[in-house]
Amino acid sequence: MTADFTTWDITLPIALAALAIGYLLGSIPFGLVLTRAAGLGDVRKIGSGNIGATNVLRTGNKKLAAATLLLDALKGTAAVWITHHFFGEEAGILAGFAAFIGHLFPVWIGFRGGKGVATYMGILLGMAPEMVLVFAVVWLALAFTTRYSSLSALVATLVIPVALWILGAEKIAAAMALMTLITWWKHKANIVRLMAGTESKIGAKG
Repeated sequence: MTADFTTWDITLPIALAALAIGYLLGSIPFGLVLTRAAGLGDVRKIGSGNIGATNVLRTGNKKLAAATLLLDALKGTAAVWITHHFFGEEAGILAGFAAFIGHLFPVWIGFRGGKGVATYMGILLGMAPEMVLVFAVVWLALAFTTRYSSLSALVATLVIPVALWILGAEKIAAAMALMTLITWWKHKANIVRLMAGTESKIGAKG
């Protein structure tokens, strides 16, 4: 899967500005901020040590986990929409990718962030809103049949760039494909557990 990036019409200053805006928005560690604000301490010291919604849920606060999921997604959407509005589509694509990297490697907390699925979806919402439904359908179908949340998300991230490519959105497809590769890399421990049959299923206790 390749894209002709020679057709991109964006100046270096605008590209750098888009990357900076996206990264700074994406690097906001909402899971950590919300749990601390709620008096639940440092979410990095429980469970997987991750700052994402799944680990926030391990605090026992479902509303806080839902808020983390929503905000982690919307910071990606905001990065795309803001830069697209002021600088154009290509700037939005760059900002979206930078927001994804910011979530995974936030400068504020030692570059140790989340795994990126919520932010991936938020970026997708900003770039190609109709594809969010495709992602949701794939995720729900697999989650219902396999009960593996991680597997459902990983397969959904594979489907998205292919669907975008087929629809002719080559630049967005290329960006999402790169984010998919990084998402799989961040989920390597989950993949090992899936292959070993030890990955936790949805609804499983412990």
